[in-house]
Formats: sequence, C-alpha cells, structure tokens
Amino acid sequence: MKNLDPDSWVRAMRFLDPLADRGQRLVGAGIRRGGAPAATAKNLLNGPWLGHPVHPALTDLPIGAWIGAALLDLAGEERAADLLMAAGCAAGAAAAASGIADWQDSYGHERRMGALHGILNLSALAILTGAVALRASGRRPAARPLGRLGLGLALGAAYFGGELVFRQGTQVNRNAFTQGPSDWTPAVAESEVREGAMTTCQVGGAQVVLTRIGGRVCAAASVCPHAGGPLSEGRLEGGVVTCPWHGSKFDLITGRVLWGPATTPIPTYEARGGTAGMIEVRAR
Repeated sequence: MKNLDPDSWVRAMRFLDPLADRGQRLVGAGIRRGGAPAATAKNLLNGPWLGHPVHPALTDLPIGAWIGAALLDLAGEERAADLLMAAGCAAGAAAAASGIADWQDSYGHERRMGALHGILNLSALAILTGAVALRASGRRPAARPLGRLGLGLALGAAYFGGELVFRQGTQVNRNAFTQGPSDWTPAVAESEVREGAMTTCQVGGAQVVLTRIGGRVCAAASVCPHAGGPLSEGRLEGGVVTCPWHGSKFDLITGRVLWGPATTPIPTYEARGGTAGMIEVRAR
C-alpha cells in the first residue's frame, strides 16, 4: 500500500522545491522591503499574542462558510448563499496570509508539503472568488460548478494541512512533553553560571539553559518551542534570548514569548544555590 501513501506522493513532487524556494525568497524580500510594519504584521499573523498559531483558527471560517453556501444553494436560498460565499472568500484571504507567515519559516519536506497545501488553497480561493463575481453578475448557473470545484480543492488542501500538523509536527510545541524534576536536583557548578552568558545542562528529562540576570540565577528550557532550535546558541540581551533559527524571542525570567514565529512560552524552572557549590533546579 506504499504507493497509496499521500506523503510519498508529495516527496515525489520535486517541482515543489524550486517553487517553494522562489516563494520564500519573494515573501522574505517583501518583508524586508516593508521594514518594521511588515515584520510586525508577520508577527501578528504568526500568533504569539494568541498563544498558539492563528492559521488553524482562521481556516475554519472559509471552509465552514463555503460548505454553508453549498447547502443554501441546495435549499434554494441563493442570496444567502451569495453572501456566505463572499464572506468565505474574505476569511480565506486572511487564512492565506497567516498560512504564508507560518510557512515562511519552514524547510525540507515540511516546506514541500506546505507548498502543496498553499497551492491548493490559493487555487481554491481564486476559483471561489471567480464564482462570487459570477454570482454578483447574476450568472449563478455558471457559478455553481466553480463553487463545487473550489470547495473540493479547499477540502483537499485541508487534508494536507492535517498531514503537516499530525505527521510532520508543524507548529507543534516542542516542549509539550518536557517535564523538569519535581525535587531540587543538582545542575551545574555555581561558577559556570555567569551574567550575560548561557550554560546548558540536562536536568532530569529536561534540557535547561541557565544564566544570571541582575545577579539572579534563571533557568529555562533550552529548546525553542517553534521548531526545536537551540536557545543556548542564540543571542542573550537584557534577559531576552533570541532563537538562532527563526528569531523568536523569549523572556528568560518568565518564559514569555516576546516575538514570533514561536507562539508558546518556554518552561521556566526554580533555581537556587545548593550544596557543594552547585546550582539546583526543580520544576515550578
């Protein structure tokens, strides 16, 4: 049954790689040209303010609206169907923008799968927008098959969206199953934890980064929740660490996300000076 595995189909679509490369370069160039406002818009679309990615929540709106429009058509409620289909296209544009913002920070097979997901969704949006235009001009009989085609493409795209999350682990919190020790556990020598520098160690089942901020010892997860980047290799400034992979920023004292694409905070741990000159750590 290997040939029926959609994941293997996508791996065989080599044309997706140059398309994805070109697409990411274009999006990246647009963000750079847009300066701070464009970077802020991308950060909002990623969803640190929401606590998880914006894109999954937005995708429910257009698909629900388009399915509702199809049912209203069957019931003969044409004007209501017109309105719902147009609303779905507006929501689809917002969902597309948030999806592109997330996809911009992907790579490898995840990027390839995301490119196919995006191509199908953008095609569906274009077709359904055309159907809305036909409906507005009174040509509903011509619009209906276009609406069905667009809805079919959108549902196909949703399937590959599920592949991205549940098989590729896209945008899944990399610290979701990480737990620090429940009891005070020796981590590193106090002399190794210095102001303005980061030290990493394994404490129980958690990989922890330690530093001093204003003389206070702080301990937090050293794995970026967005894609697993090593925070210990990032830049530390004023208690804020920047992930070296995609630029997410975290407050090392509270774990709070200050800048995306990460959307979930990093776990923080209690730390104290222990016996024999060791720093001890435990879960909060």
